[in-house]
Amino acid sequence: MTPSLLKRTGSGAARHAIAVLAALALATTSAHAADGSTINSGDTAWLLTSTALVLFMMIPGLALFYAGLVRAKNILSILMQCFALTAVLSLVWLAVGYSLAFSDGGSIVGGFSKVFLSGVTPTSVRSDCPTIPELLHFAYQMMFFLITPGLFIGAFAERMKFQAILIFSVVWSLVVYVPCCYGVWHKAGAFFGLTGVIDLAGGIVVHITAAVAALVACIMVGPRRGFPSAQMMPHNLALTVTGAGMLWVGWFGFNAGSQLAANGSAAMTLVVTHLRQAQAALQV
Repeated sequence: MTPSLLKRTGSGAARHAIAVLAALALATTSAHAADGSTINSGDTAWLLTSTALVLFMMIPGLALFYAGLVRAKNILSILMQCFALTAVLSLVWLAVGYSLAFSDGGSIVGGFSKVFLSGVTPTSVRSDCPTIPELLHFAYQMMFFLITPGLFIGAFAERMKFQAILIFSVVWSLVVYVPCCYGVWHKAGAFFGLTGVIDLAGGIVVHITAAVAALVACIMVGPRRGFPSAQMMPHNLALTVTGAGMLWVGWFGFNAGSQLAANGSAAMTLVVTHLRQAQAALQV
């Protein structure tokens, strides 16, 4: 076979392969449209990434941030508090948390129709975010559920027993966080008699509730023994700075991911998040 014939044969085979691949892609797209699915691969990919980023904020970000601030004898305790809360609250969210927060029910909390993800399939979607699978919505909101108690445990670090922290965090999450989440996010702003309440990334559901919990817990626990007469220096500020850097990165998933789509609004949120953190860092 001559070189020119080989070249022509190779070119023909390449064109044939390209035509086959194009046909397969078209068939896949047509099948996707035919089944009526509204799931968008770009939005799904971004929310998968954002879910991992928010978890990254809790472990190891927040864990290291706290570990550097406590005394050396309590570093393992605060690390394990963050890890244990991540594990325990994830299971609570699976069992009843998601159903109470994101299913139709009463005026305060939802029902039990989605306990243990009952009725949720890989193709299920929610009406308020139809471009991502409901399983991904479940996972993303789970990260918010478990990181919120992580925000307030620093207020009473070194002053509460491990078991008490776990019990308090679980009870608080179901009694306080879930109703707020249900009203603000699931019922689209119907929050304790108010209407049209907007909370993009947890200003109400996460931060205000965590701040109030931290204040109340500090009052109940009482003043730290020995303070301010005895110096209680941070264990390792290098760990704190490392954790702060991880939190900075994780905020992109926390804030921009809350747009629940890979679009211009998510890009704007990411830019504003980064610039605001840069400004805050220079003000410290």
